[in-house]
Amino acid sequence: MAAPRRKALVAHRRATRAKVPTLPPALAAAVRAHVREEVARALAADRRSRVTRGANRATIIVFSGDLDRVMSALILANGAAAVGMEVSLFFTFWGLGALRRGTIVAGDGALSRAFTALTPSGLSRLGVSRLNFGGVGAKLLRTMMKQKGVASPEELLALARESGVRLVACTTSMDVMGLSPKDLVPDIEIGGVATYLGDAADSRITLFI
Repeated sequence: MAAPRRKALVAHRRATRAKVPTLPPALAAAVRAHVREEVARALAADRRSRVTRGANRATIIVFSGDLDRVMSALILANGAAAVGMEVSLFFTFWGLGALRRGTIVAGDGALSRAFTALTPSGLSRLGVSRLNFGGVGAKLLRTMMKQKGVASPEELLALARESGVRLVACTTSMDVMGLSPKDLVPDIEIGGVATYLGDAADSRITLFI
C-alpha cells in the first residue's frame, strides 16, 4: 500500500473514532456500577433458585432386599415427607422384592421363572441383613417392633403412599428379574435411569440403601 494511501486510511479511522460519542467519566462509572449490581443480583437469584430446588427434594435408591434396610429407607422417606420435602424411592434389583404382589413364577424361560420363584416377594417375606436364621430373625424383629410401638413395614409403606412419596420401580431391573408391572403392588410408577437422574439432579439429599 502506497504511503499516501496508508496515511489517508489512518486519518479516516482517527476521524471516525473521534465522531463516536463518549460518556462523561462520572456517568460511565455509574453505568458500570449499575451493570455490576444487576449481574450480581441475577447470579444471586439463580443460586437461590438452585438451592431452593435442591433443598426441597430427597431421592433414595432402594437396592437392598433386607427388611431392616428397606425399613430404614421408608422411615427416612416418611420423615422427609413430614417436613415438606418431595421424596422419591427408586426400587432396583433386590429392592423390588418389597414391591412384589406375592410369590410368582414368571419370566421368559426356565431360569427367569426359577429366579422369580426363589426371590422374596413382598414385605412380609423379606429377611433381615443380620441373624436372619431362615426367617426367624425377621419374625423376632417384627415382634420387638410391635412391643415397642414401632410402625410395621407395611404401615410405613402405606404412610409413604399417603404422604405423596414417589414409588418408582426400575424397568431394567424388572426385565432382568423377569417381573412385569402386574407382578407389583398397585399404583407403582415404572421408570428407568432417566427417571432417577431427573429426580436426583434436583435433590439436595441422595441416598443408596
